[in-house]
Amino acid sequence: MERWLRIRLGVLVALSVVGLLVWIPAGQASSSIGENLQVRFLDVGQGDAIQIITPDGYEALIDGGPTASVLRELAIGRSFFDKSIDVLIATHPDSDHISGLVDVLERYQVDYIIETNNKSETAASSAYEQAVTNEQAKIIIAQAGQTIKLGGLTTIKIYSPNGDTSNWKSNAASVVVQVSFGDIDFMLTGDAPSSIEDYIVSKYGTLLESEVLKLGHHGSDTSSSENFLNTVKPDFAVVSAGADNRYGHPRAEVIERAESVGAEIVSTIDKGTITFVTDGKKVWVE
Repeated sequence: MERWLRIRLGVLVALSVVGLLVWIPAGQASSSIGENLQVRFLDVGQGDAIQIITPDGYEALIDGGPTASVLRELAIGRSFFDKSIDVLIATHPDSDHISGLVDVLERYQVDYIIETNNKSETAASSAYEQAVTNEQAKIIIAQAGQTIKLGGLTTIKIYSPNGDTSNWKSNAASVVVQVSFGDIDFMLTGDAPSSIEDYIVSKYGTLLESEVLKLGHHGSDTSSSENFLNTVKPDFAVVSAGADNRYGHPRAEVIERAESVGAEIVSTIDKGTITFVTDGKKVWVE
């Protein structure tokens, strides 16, 4: 696709007294897809990969799953000549979230990479860090209070982590974001455990309300607490996991908790890639 618009990536850094707003120019956006935002939970097996495509043609990718299968999903509906992604977010350095990003960074030109300073000594993490170095993209260390303006209509707010994550457990260091388009919000939590969920509930309260929630940690019982679900109040709860995975994801008790708040469960295990579409007033599964 011809890339003809300039991205505005605004990072709002919350300071104790004065907020600093920084607008950062980047590459050009792909041609428009119409009036609606698409959020696609990609079928990458036992892992996470979420593609965001805005009406004004900007693209973000949150995580890349455990293998190169993410490339197949990103190619669907895409021009052969479109080799760029505006923003990549690596929520945390576990292999089921970043291994596929190595292949993405080799295939695509990425303008901005948002990550934490949490590190892992695994081969997957080392390969990812080398791929980031080779990419020479602009790096932003994720912190609660940042706001990324993805084009003119879509906003990504970061709610966690808060502080230096270098010595945190990797799941606790997960970048937790809310993607907003008009009146519709998507809450995407990586593998953040219930302790992090409880913290952001205590800090942000009703701001977390979202129509779509990705159940944390692939539907593990370490996440998606009753407190968090009652605060987010999702209409849809998404499970991103692989069929017959050895972890037993999603756990039955997590599904029951999500259904108890009125959420409709949709799973990549059953549906493959799940595409949500929103016009800013309502949201539906395509």
